[in-house]
Amino acid sequence: MKIVDKVIDKLRKDKYAWEKFYPRGVNNIEVPNISVYEMLKESSKNNRSEIALNYFNKKFTYDHFLNDIDTCARALKSQGIREGDVVTICMANTPEAVISFYAVNKIGAISNIIHPLSASEEIRHSLKSTNSVMLIAINMSYSKIKEVIEDTEVYKLVIVSAADSMPTILGFGYYLTQGRKIEVPKKSEENLYWKDFMAKGRNYKGRVLIKTTKEQPAVILHSGGTTGVPKNIVLANGNINAVAVQASIVFPGFGIGDSMLAILPIFHCFGLVVCVHAPLCLGATSILIPQFDASRFDKLLSKYKPTVVSGVPTLFEALLTNKHMDNMDLSYIKYIISGGDTLTVAKNEQVNKFLKKHNCRGEIIQGYGMTEVTGPVAASVLGASKLGSVGIPFPGNIIKIVNVDTREEAKPLEIGEILISGPSVMLGYLDNEKETNDILEKDEKGRIWVHSGDLGYLDNDGVLFFAQRLKRMLIVSGYNVFPSHIEEVIMQHEAVLNCGVIGVPHPYKVQVPKAYIVLKNNIEVTSKVKKSIKEHCEKNLAKYMLPKEYVFRESLPKTLIGKVNYRELEKE
Repeated sequence: MKIVDKVIDKLRKDKYAWEKFYPRGVNNIEVPNISVYEMLKESSKNNRSEIALNYFNKKFTYDHFLNDIDTCARALKSQGIREGDVVTICMANTPEAVISFYAVNKIGAISNIIHPLSASEEIRHSLKSTNSVMLIAINMSYSKIKEVIEDTEVYKLVIVSAADSMPTILGFGYYLTQGRKIEVPKKSEENLYWKDFMAKGRNYKGRVLIKTTKEQPAVILHSGGTTGVPKNIVLANGNINAVAVQASIVFPGFGIGDSMLAILPIFHCFGLVVCVHAPLCLGATSILIPQFDASRFDKLLSKYKPTVVSGVPTLFEALLTNKHMDNMDLSYIKYIISGGDTLTVAKNEQVNKFLKKHNCRGEIIQGYGMTEVTGPVAASVLGASKLGSVGIPFPGNIIKIVNVDTREEAKPLEIGEILISGPSVMLGYLDNEKETNDILEKDEKGRIWVHSGDLGYLDNDGVLFFAQRLKRMLIVSGYNVFPSHIEEVIMQHEAVLNCGVIGVPHPYKVQVPKAYIVLKNNIEVTSKVKKSIKEHCEKNLAKYMLPKEYVFRESLPKTLIGKVNYRELEKE
């Protein structure tokens, strides 16, 4: 280090302890006042010939990708989509899903991205609560969509096949083994297929680009907040672009020529922002994986050799247990990131030992975040890696710990609720002022804080350690699952009197729900009743929310004030 740099370091007075880890001169970020689409376009102006997307080794250059976005935007306009309209995208990680997201943003409309395995009632609720007027969906979801679409404002359905962008031979194989078995609608003016939809865009000559600001909404994603009731989270252009700007600082050396293995789906905030938007804005390649199979993880790595791998803890369980990884060289990986839940200290050490043994250049990076703050807000980056921690806030973000009872700010090493502020804080929950006000708090300086519902502490260096959750929440394969929501659905069944749901350990998914059910008087526990309750859950819950086991009892243990005693159920 030069003498002048040492002097600057001594003179530097960081407002927050964690800022000493930042590069000199960095303590905040400037988020451009543009849309998500414009951020992508502006970032890629000097690398149009580089690869943006890789889908089963079919590669889209940035030039090809941006042209497809423009065609899709024109197709949307040709079908009457206007600025401010909501277009729902019900897709896995395919090029069409990513193209649609940016195209919707280009014309000033708003994407509502939902899980393609959502139950029919969840699809209905999402379409109605967001007032969606168009639905772009993977063909495998049509059997559920057809049951509910007539009850919504959707006037146009665009059907996409996972094979649409596959290489020819692979696409034909997909059709023979899976595609031809999937129920799809007949072509009509109301039901378009992707290629026909895009053809309409090529004939549209009207105005397409709508200039929007960083404060305007870009996407609606979904979470249970701090209560577990499903909510529509509205994220602004600036929220999403802020994470891309932060990534350019906290992941130095990542950009053109690099690639991100996009295993996490785009309906998951981490998947959309960290695995797709941020890499694309840095000139890297997003390798789209529509369906992840842990047993084939070694083949994915060998085939694509990504320089960045990000995923949930279950991904790294697969890394450790895959026998085909034994002799694999992982020296091409620059960063390996874990989010969605915390790794135990023991598992963290196991993964690091595994990476070192396989010549990986770095250790696993643990992160912390939530959809209400556009995914990641902190990570063990820039040398702030401490075993058991989830790192330091990204530049521009602030984390404080408050006493749960007094709401006073805690001292270093004191456990309290984690509050987050910064440029990635959501606009709010759609049409839900009460819940928005419950989770967002404005201080005397006008700064907005998100109440995470999680407990943790900051050490003397400003490094964050996660302790536990205040709210009842399970992490199932990286997805937030709220037992209270599952209970509410089960309680809607006419035979059920009471219900309690807990999480039980699972070797790969970390946790899975288990339901304890009490039936109403005079109703016997028969195979018919069990089947009816299970089918009710399958209709109203996403697949990853479904209880692994249904246990029928005459009563549930209660606390002194008469509530279900979940701790007693967990002991059992």
